[in-house]
Amino acid sequence: MLYEAFAEVFSKFKLYFYQKVFHRFQSREASLTTVEAFCMEVIHDLGTPTCNEFALFAQISPPNAAYKVNSLIQKGYLEKVRSKDDRREYYLVPTQKYLDYYNINYAYLRTVTERVKKRFSPEDVAKFEEILKTISQELMPEVPLQHIYVSAARKE
Repeated sequence: MLYEAFAEVFSKFKLYFYQKVFHRFQSREASLTTVEAFCMEVIHDLGTPTCNEFALFAQISPPNAAYKVNSLIQKGYLEKVRSKDDRREYYLVPTQKYLDYYNINYAYLRTVTERVKKRFSPEDVAKFEEILKTISQELMPEVPLQHIYVSAARKE
């Protein structure tokens, strides 16, 4: 029962996102391939990684990562920003064009989150948040937290 409920919620988030993406394709607003969209999600969620950090996390070769990064730069979804500490290093930073695309999914997440807050008691919401944090921090070891938001750690 838990598995089915979790899968249903996960699927609904994905389906909503895909529905909006397909709508953009129909109106010719989107120019990302599926693989490029996945690459951008990884880069965004890593929090401005270097090209090598992206390659390492995605488990692809550095030349393959560089090819994908250059394609995303040409399409206007990504830019390289030179490190202030090490002028030889560049960070991958999503552009506003990508953030507008990305926010399709996260706007819906915000909507659902607000609905949860209205539907359930503050105690239930707090418990739900605690459960989600435990899932993320303890029950999903395949994606270690140190990979997420590498730029935050770099800034400290």
